[in-house]
Amino acid sequence: MSGQRKVRVGIVGYGHLGQYLVDRLLNEGSQSHFELVFVWNRDLKKMDGKVPAQLQLHDLSDFKDRGADLIVEVAHPCITREYGKRFLSTSHFMALKVTMTKHPNSFKLEGRLRELNQEVKSKRTLLYEGPVRDLCPLAPNNVNTMAAACMAAHNLGFDGVVGALVADPSLPDWHVVDIEVVGPVDKESGHTFTVKTSRRNPAMPSAVTGTATFSSFWSSLLACTGHGGCVHLC
Repeated sequence: MSGQRKVRVGIVGYGHLGQYLVDRLLNEGSQSHFELVFVWNRDLKKMDGKVPAQLQLHDLSDFKDRGADLIVEVAHPCITREYGKRFLSTSHFMALKVTMTKHPNSFKLEGRLRELNQEVKSKRTLLYEGPVRDLCPLAPNNVNTMAAACMAAHNLGFDGVVGALVADPSLPDWHVVDIEVVGPVDKESGHTFTVKTSRRNPAMPSAVTGTATFSSFWSSLLACTGHGGCVHLC
C-alpha cells in the first residue's frame, strides 16, 4: 500500500451514516487506500470534538479546495439538487441507476408518460430517465423496485437514484430490471468501478406484475413478524 496513491474522500453530511463513515476513515484510513480530506455538516457544532478542526469544511462551496477524488453525500437530498453537478465536475459522486424495461401494454402510466407510451408501436423507446422522485407520480404502479432501491440507498434517496423506463414491444412476456452502481474512476487506469445486475421476471402479456412477484409477496408475508419500529425491504 505504501506506493499506492490514496483516494481522497469528502463526506457531505454528519448524521448517523456520516459519523460511521468518518469514524471508519479516521480509524482505518492509514491501513486502507482512502484518505479523509473534508467533512461538511449543516450544523458545525455537531462535529466538535469528533472531527479534527482541519478536516471540518465550514462552507460547502469551498469543497473544490480540498481536492477530493470521491464525494459521498449522506445529507438531505436538497444538497444533491444544489451541488450534485458541481461535485461531478471535480470528483466522482457515488450513483445508482435502475432501468425497467417492459412491453408498452405492461405499463400503467399517468400524464405525459401515458401519452408517450401510447405512441410506441414497434421501436424500443426510452420513456423517462431522471430522478425517481419525479417518476413516482407518473408511474405509481411500476416503480416499486425503484422506490425500494431509493430507500436501500439512503445516502442517495429518491432524488439521487436515477430511474429509467423503457417500452419495448419485443418483450411481450418479460419484465426486465437492470441495476447499475457506479463508483470512482481509477486515476491510473482510467477505468470506472461499476456493478451491474439484470433481473428477468416472466410475465403474462399486458400484465403489470411479473409472475415471480406473486410468490415473492407471499414469501414476504410468511416471513413478516412485525416491523419492530423499522422499515424492512423484502
